[in-house]
Amino acid sequence: MPQEYPPQEELQEEATEERTPKGESDLWRLLRYSLLRLGALFIAVVVGVYLMILIANMGGYVDEIRRAEIAFNVAQQVRGSPEFAELPEERRREIMDSMVETEEKRLGLHEPFYLRSIYYLRDALTLDLGRSENLTSDAGSRQVRHIILERLPPTLFLFLTAQIITFFAGLFIALALSRQYGSKLDKFMVALAPTSAAPSWFYGIFLILIFAALLGWLPFGRMVAAPPPDDTLMYAMSVIRHLILPVTAIVLGALFLTIYQWRTYFLIYSSEDYVEMARAKGLSGRQIERRYILRPTLPPIITSFLLGIITVWMGQIVLETVFTWPGLGRLLFQAIGLYDTPVIIGVIVIFAFLLAITVFLLDFIYAIVDPRVKVGGEGGQAA
Repeated sequence: MPQEYPPQEELQEEATEERTPKGESDLWRLLRYSLLRLGALFIAVVVGVYLMILIANMGGYVDEIRRAEIAFNVAQQVRGSPEFAELPEERRREIMDSMVETEEKRLGLHEPFYLRSIYYLRDALTLDLGRSENLTSDAGSRQVRHIILERLPPTLFLFLTAQIITFFAGLFIALALSRQYGSKLDKFMVALAPTSAAPSWFYGIFLILIFAALLGWLPFGRMVAAPPPDDTLMYAMSVIRHLILPVTAIVLGALFLTIYQWRTYFLIYSSEDYVEMARAKGLSGRQIERRYILRPTLPPIITSFLLGIITVWMGQIVLETVFTWPGLGRLLFQAIGLYDTPVIIGVIVIFAFLLAITVFLLDFIYAIVDPRVKVGGEGGQAA
């Protein structure tokens, strides 16, 4: 039987595939996956921000309050001005109506609410947040962008400090407890796990009562003493003193449940067959923990930790208010009380972007710590 040869076109395609470097294919999968994830997260942010715009405006009710405030302020201005005192009442009414109409057009209140909500969404996503209605920055600016950028660093500083302490303390304590399973210390730490059901601001109130009101060791709140010290070192020491209580409250609100969860992960993986084989080979306990217990448990640990970060973001509002911490949470609380819709929307957008970045980073961190996961694999998904 004569031997059959593949067509020339197939030979050329195979040669082309062999010449294509693997790195280029991996880079394309990574890029495609990143774009798909960013697109999905952006759609989620858009939907979430638009819903919060509707909630923040109460379906247009807040705009009615703003119209009433405009009419009241204009009436006070016209009737309290000497230049309008001698005018007839009808003329003064015409002037007031004209001023109210001009102000409403400036704020866009003359258009239907569904159109205004779309404009709010566009401005929010582009961070073109306009001017605040009632709040100002410490520098006196009423630009929402300036107000938010002034409050963002304190929130990130407090938040990241507490989360770094929680992560490393929970990791090392959970690993130590897994070596002492069933001991009195292990049972005591497990018994403390339900205390994490209370939010961090709940612990903050008790910490203020004990260490600030009764003992007087630490300040009640704020970020720095008033007036702030001129010396750089003294300023840093003042910030650290004011940081102790809110950071402790955040750590207490999450640490014990974190320890319980991660201890369970370590116990599960320490009973695997490959761990017993490593012990039979004579490897030391440290080597077994580092190679065969800690390394495979890092993916679920990091996942639970980053998802916990999202929960803590939501609790920052009350916590910063309790400690009068000059961050985004307290700013949002003030804006809600003053019906300052531009600031409310601006803070929500920043939180939405921070949450989306956290979720986006989770996928890549997961792929780095777990070699079994391939970013942008078959179908463009991480297995």
